[in-house]
Amino acid sequence: MKRRLFWKILFAFWLTIFAMTQGVWLTLEARQNTGSFSPMAGGPPELAAAAVVLEHAGVEGFEDFRSELPPMLRGGLVRSQVDGAGDGGAGQANTVSRIVVDPSGVAHRLSSTRNMRNGPSRFLNIPPDMLILGILGGLLFSAALARYLTEPINRLRTGFEMLAAGKLDTRVARQIGNRNDEIADLGRDFDRMATRLEDLVAARVRLLHDVSHEFRSPLARMHLALALMRQSSANTDSSVARMTLEIERLDHLVDELLTLTRLEHEGLPEGEDYFDLVDIVQSVVDDARFETGSEATEVHLTNRIEAGEDERAPTKGQARLIRRALDNVLRNAIRFSPPGEAVEVVVGLSCAEQRYFVEIIDKGPGVVPETLSTIFDPFVRAQTHGEGHGLGLAIARRAVLVHGGTIEARNEAKGGFAVRIELPIETRRSVT
Repeated sequence: MKRRLFWKILFAFWLTIFAMTQGVWLTLEARQNTGSFSPMAGGPPELAAAAVVLEHAGVEGFEDFRSELPPMLRGGLVRSQVDGAGDGGAGQANTVSRIVVDPSGVAHRLSSTRNMRNGPSRFLNIPPDMLILGILGGLLFSAALARYLTEPINRLRTGFEMLAAGKLDTRVARQIGNRNDEIADLGRDFDRMATRLEDLVAARVRLLHDVSHEFRSPLARMHLALALMRQSSANTDSSVARMTLEIERLDHLVDELLTLTRLEHEGLPEGEDYFDLVDIVQSVVDDARFETGSEATEVHLTNRIEAGEDERAPTKGQARLIRRALDNVLRNAIRFSPPGEAVEVVVGLSCAEQRYFVEIIDKGPGVVPETLSTIFDPFVRAQTHGEGHGLGLAIARRAVLVHGGTIEARNEAKGGFAVRIELPIETRRSVT
């Protein structure tokens, strides 16, 4: 497995930490070698301590103190007797001196020289412990950090490989662990993407199965009609009529499939315009009343928009698609309404949300609550014995969604079934 990012992160942080540790040491060494301490600051600490000892304990106390110092500091600390009293300056580079009077009144000059190196010069004069800290400490820290950053990325990469291989149930968020950073967010996004892909593929498989089933039935009836016509010429007229009917059904099915496919993949076609939703609802209701004729089912329209025609805000989009969506829902309601019961169509305006709404309510048996979430899926019928291909509500949903609206279905508490469609209001642009 390629781990290029791991090694890049490891070496980058390791070299950074190593350079920092060595830079700190070289800075201290440079400050020491350039004599950055000054007499005004009291000089090095061993010089100040030796001055205090000499001032209070005399020469013997100073010698005892000096003998306990490390060899490097002991060699740089020198005492010499002088005449008079007063502060001393630097006798040579990197040397600080001061005058100290012991308890007997004798003046001494104490000098400290820090620019001393014993033995051969090491690499950059860096002590071994600093080298070990820079190499091992930096390496361990960098390796841990590189693993922390690259391990979840490798799991994501494995997940993508499995997903590309067709294993759509692959999920990686749980494998990444309880992280709370951008990588964990990426893992959750991957899981959402995989879930969506799995649902889409499953939906396509179901769609292919349903389309095959819908085509099989009319084709089987056409084969039967053709066989009857071959058996006897007396069956010709009825067989031709049956085949004509089945061809019309297949043509209608293909038309609905093409419409649904265009809406799902292409969205709104070109040629958007502004239209009056109330007029379209009224037209759909009028057509439904004409088609039902003397049948027992009636359609009542309630307009809850009090504004006049010139004052109503328009809706932007394809009036033809919205008309087809409303027509599909209304026909569905009329089909399942019992004789003698009316279908209610309510159109209104929600000023707070700036949206139109249309509710189509029937008094039919409704649907099983478990199927409410799938009622707008292709080839799902509201009733198992109903006519049609189960594409009307699916087309209605897609037509509403591409207009930026929403569509919902519910069972009424007192019986019946209702579909509510909401569409946003578009402000008409003024023409100058």
